[in-house]
Amino acid sequence: MANIIITGTSRGIGLELVQIFAKDGHQVLALSRNPTPVANLRLDDVTCFPFDITQKSDIDRVSEHITSSWKGVDVLINNAGLLLNKPFLETTASEFEAVYAVNVYGVAELIKTVLPHMNQQAHVLNISSMGGVQGSAKFPGLSAYSSSKGALITLTELLAEEYKDNGPSFNVLALGAVQTEMLEEAFPGYQAPLSAEEMAAYIKRFALEGHRYYNGKVLPVSKSTP
Repeated sequence: MANIIITGTSRGIGLELVQIFAKDGHQVLALSRNPTPVANLRLDDVTCFPFDITQKSDIDRVSEHITSSWKGVDVLINNAGLLLNKPFLETTASEFEAVYAVNVYGVAELIKTVLPHMNQQAHVLNISSMGGVQGSAKFPGLSAYSSSKGALITLTELLAEEYKDNGPSFNVLALGAVQTEMLEEAFPGYQAPLSAEEMAAYIKRFALEGHRYYNGKVLPVSKSTP
């Protein structure tokens, strides 16, 4: 059984991931600003506590948990994301920075903290968006969000190259339309062809097996986009 860290677990795909990993008996550290949805599930082998990826004290707490409770980390899934849907000219510098703090800077800091606990067989899986893929369809109002997801893709590629000799594998899944609360916030009323549960099942399989076949790759997982 693997030791799995998942961020963004209070709703949507993240919450589904916690449940399906736990069902198979894996040890899960579920991280979210709001731990209540996970705590209410009362799942064996699942630990959760309030976690803000932009706060160093919270990231340090992750390191403490790994050191005290686990011998290492097999999979890190960076699923947390902050969405801002706002016209570019109305988006302030602080709002842009807040999106990047969650979607890029915080991810980098968490990876930096977890890396010493991962071996060459481990897997860092970053969850991006089709909006961050070069040449894909782009949508007004998502300048901060989609550009940050593009930065996450490039960061993944760079880390895969830097650690290819003795570190874990790094891959990124660029998701298309999935029926989640975040999709509703970005595209009110749009009905996606895939549910959060369906996408979580795919991500789970890739998190456990994908690094055997890929490193430094961005894989579009998109049946449709709005």
